[in-house]
Amino acid sequence: MDRPPVLVANRGEIAVRILRTLREMGFPTIAVYSEADREAPHVELADQAVEIGPPPPVESYLNIQAILDAARRTGARLIHPGYGFLSENPAFARAVQEAGLVFVGPEPDTLATLGDKRAARALAERVEVPLVQGSPALTDLEDIQRWAERIGYPVLLKAVGGGGGKGMRRVDRPEDLLHAAESAMREAQAAFDDPRLFVEKWVEPARHIEVQILGLPDGTVVALGERECSLQRRYQKIIEESPSPFVKKDLREALMEAAVRVARAAGYRNAGTVEFLVDTGGRFYFMEVNARLQVEHPVTEAVLGLDMVRLQMEVALGEDPSLPVRLEPRGHAIEARLYAEDPAQQFLPQSGPLLTVSFSHLPGIRVDHGVREGTEVSPHYDPLLAKIIAWGMDREQARRRLLQALRETVVFGVVTNLNYLQDLLESEAFRSGETYTRTVADQSPSLPAPEEVAAAAWVALHTAQDGGPLTRRTARTGEEQIWSRLQGRWIP
Repeated sequence: MDRPPVLVANRGEIAVRILRTLREMGFPTIAVYSEADREAPHVELADQAVEIGPPPPVESYLNIQAILDAARRTGARLIHPGYGFLSENPAFARAVQEAGLVFVGPEPDTLATLGDKRAARALAERVEVPLVQGSPALTDLEDIQRWAERIGYPVLLKAVGGGGGKGMRRVDRPEDLLHAAESAMREAQAAFDDPRLFVEKWVEPARHIEVQILGLPDGTVVALGERECSLQRRYQKIIEESPSPFVKKDLREALMEAAVRVARAAGYRNAGTVEFLVDTGGRFYFMEVNARLQVEHPVTEAVLGLDMVRLQMEVALGEDPSLPVRLEPRGHAIEARLYAEDPAQQFLPQSGPLLTVSFSHLPGIRVDHGVREGTEVSPHYDPLLAKIIAWGMDREQARRRLLQALRETVVFGVVTNLNYLQDLLESEAFRSGETYTRTVADQSPSLPAPEEVAAAAWVALHTAQDGGPLTRRTARTGEEQIWSRLQGRWIP
């Protein structure tokens, strides 16, 4: 049977990951790209590629008309939005449908409801899913102040119109509230064109646990297990795993049942994620629904033997999804996100050319990436370079495999969080499974000095050309070290 052409309205690792499944399924594929991404791997992987504008996302990957024009010119019949950009934008989903195309995701009305955090909270409350104490949507600073006092410090300010950590601020003291609220409102306005905030009680210590869901064409909603996503910086995840080392059978069943209730109430179709905070006593609270494919979906795929993109496409086409009769997790999977950012400088994003890129090929390791040597890391986009996923028969085997894969990963040209990820995996908090949403902020592992990190990239650039070994003498001790490409670090 001939498959209709599919346009992937995204870039980077997620575009590559989606294109690979589409090609395996026999779909003709179409990529879109900005001027900055003309030589990007996702462009070469697709059967066709269309340039849609300058580097700034608002002029390219967020340009609805440019994407629809590309679909029309290439004969695309479906559009897969990936994650980020327009993936949860109801106006985009509606425009795709009005153009006579299929949007690979939830219905526009569902996106509109779940994209408004207050509306999503009201939905969860209606189906009796527990909520953290919170306020209505607010823009008046005096109202925000009154609600914070009523709820009690510490509180969390959250943007009504979006996610990804934008427009979010933890506030511990009344004297810090107004500055934090003004800053969060400005960020929310810039990111989501919606300055409204709501105030939530800060739950601490807490774990961030999410449930993968799949809404089927007949209205059935299936829960596909949970993921532990507590290790975060700036409210964005850096290490995820499935199953959670904390969640036991009874809590797992309760979380999945609550996730299904929320999704059914929203009339959910296709893949999505329901997110919860879970306290140390096992009490859980609804946070939000991410109505798209999640960045961390590979850990669910690894333990259940699924392909979430395949399932998305089958649901979008009204087909019976290829789910196993029994959804029993096997083993354990952990994902680490490799970013072009400097952990020693508050995770400041980095940009520039990648001079050397090499990933591990160990058994049990999967690497989702959209970069190669010569790729320019652009300041216009998220600095995620790759996701490195390890599967093992148990958590410790998965941890050790991931650690070794990170040691064998080499990236030169920009500062990355590669060493930082290794430190996290070796930390006692991670080994014991005692990780919480504040673990990264409160228990940061030892970090390399920024001048040493910068020196490593400089040495690589200026000495690799003559074929000799990369050496340096440390400023602190005077010790002579050599760069091990095998281990991905400096050694004596």
